Amino acid sequence: MLSVVLISLGLFLFSVQFLNLQWRSRGFPPGPTPFPIIGGLWQINFRADRGSLKKLAKIYGNICTLWLGHTPVVVLYGFQAVKNGLATNSEDITGKLESFVFKRVTNGKGLLASSGLVWKHQRHFGTGALRKLGMGNKGIERGIQTEACFLVEFFRSKEGRAVDPSFPIVHAVANVICAVVFGHRFSSEDETFQQLVEASSCMLAFLNTHYYYICEVLQDVVEYLPGPQHKASYSCEFLRSFVRQEIKIHREKGKTDEPDFIDLYLDQIEKAKNIPNSAYDEDNMVQCVFDLFLGGTETTATTLRWALLYMMAYPDIQEKVQKELDAVLSPSHLICYEDRKKLPYTNAVLHEIMRFSSIILITIPRQVLKDTTFLGYQLPKGTLIMANLDSTLFDPEYWETPHQFNPGHFLDEDGNFVIREAFLPFSVGQRVCLGEVLAKMELFIIFCNLLQTFKFTPPEGVKEVNTEAVLGGTMKPHPYKLCAVPR
Repeated sequence: MLSVVLISLGLFLFSVQFLNLQWRSRGFPPGPTPFPIIGGLWQINFRADRGSLKKLAKIYGNICTLWLGHTPVVVLYGFQAVKNGLATNSEDITGKLESFVFKRVTNGKGLLASSGLVWKHQRHFGTGALRKLGMGNKGIERGIQTEACFLVEFFRSKEGRAVDPSFPIVHAVANVICAVVFGHRFSSEDETFQQLVEASSCMLAFLNTHYYYICEVLQDVVEYLPGPQHKASYSCEFLRSFVRQEIKIHREKGKTDEPDFIDLYLDQIEKAKNIPNSAYDEDNMVQCVFDLFLGGTETTATTLRWALLYMMAYPDIQEKVQKELDAVLSPSHLICYEDRKKLPYTNAVLHEIMRFSSIILITIPRQVLKDTTFLGYQLPKGTLIMANLDSTLFDPEYWETPHQFNPGHFLDEDGNFVIREAFLPFSVGQRVCLGEVLAKMELFIIFCNLLQTFKFTPPEGVKEVNTEAVLGGTMKPHPYKLCAVPR
């Protein structure tokens, strides 16, 4: 009898919650029917991948609603929807993602997941600090050139033997951002550095797994459930602890003639110490450094891994790049970012690599800060906006051959480099990627150094290059090996 009562009560509560969700979903863009606890995640098999998001848009349109538990998420698909959505009323949709996992990772601090005045101050300071440290000019460029040389020497030492390029590429890219935020680089043999790389990779890999969505839905019991969330949490704390140790060392060292990001932030804290409720404090500094290291390493390193894979997969394109490099630059020339203006085909290939690899499927969801009209819909405060960046890079209305690797997408009839309006790998609007210029500098200088020095080929016996992606925090290539044959 008791079991019947409990089942009846459970069904009653489920029905009440179900009807409540149907009532709340009125006025939102169309989308999968939301159910208690799981929302509309059943429609995408609890995972946001290319196929499920494309299916969602095909059924419900380019502006649809996907309920994350009891939280509505408006999903934007295709260039027009993404551009209009993120550029229109952008001030009203700059709120942070109020999710269980992101609260645990950022606590509302830093650059990526803060909002309001905290975000504005961190963003303003971050932009100014990176500019002072040389982003876009010779300051940071020298550090990139140094890492490019180390990477060239690594491949040269292998004498054309098959090697996995993943760690040396991550090492080079991470050391660029390490020099910016910490003021020094790491040896590839440094155990702490290897742990840092592994920890950041572990955290990002967790973010688009079934376990991530389970954590969001079952917040109260997630601590007691087995799964990779525990390793991701440990990785987060390891990174944060390392940053705090670096800050302590900087404080003890005092002011320097060549400041890094931490030095500049410590100076900013001192300047703002008498301002009530200042957003410049150690917790925000830790999270800003954390965000810069995480964001500045994974995305650029993954894109470079795709770059070398595509050069193996498309040897005719690799040869054309090398012919242009040979014709324009002498072997002794120190490659700089300004050289891109003389290398239109190479520049086009790099942009096509960024487009075709499309490593960031979706933006970090942004929260609507107040009741607002958004693309014709009345959205209440707290609604999340999630843009599918991948869909802009493959939108058939803006790319002639979206599913082919085609550098011609970025060349005009005369062979001059042109940028396309649908090229949005760094997002758009007020939360556009802070490190876009730095990423482009790294990609260009490292890629050109490698292609000028080596011909990249598959190892002996490999008949076909696998260009399928592995879904995670970023879209990575499957593990692979290559031969860097000196030219």
